[in-house]
Amino acid sequence: MQTVGVRDLKARLSHHLDRVRAGQRLIVTEHGRPVASIQPVEESADTEWIRRLVDARRASWSGGKPKGTPRPIVAKPGKSASDIVIEDRG
Repeated sequence: MQTVGVRDLKARLSHHLDRVRAGQRLIVTEHGRPVASIQPVEESADTEWIRRLVDARRASWSGGKPKGTPRPIVAKPGKSASDIVIEDRG
């Protein structure tokens, strides 16, 4: 495990994130004392299927936030969202 000082981390963040992406775990120090760790994120099993779809080009994702539906659902006055969902299921 390697250490990196806060000042160096701030100055060369992209470089250190590349190291983490490559699998390294970094201990962040402040005045020589460990204060945090940065490590690669492990993909959870419940999102692995999404990655496989994208890799197989059966789905696409540009990395942005979802934009929502092009035709938003308009609620009827006086009805709650749960009533509309129940009505839609029927």
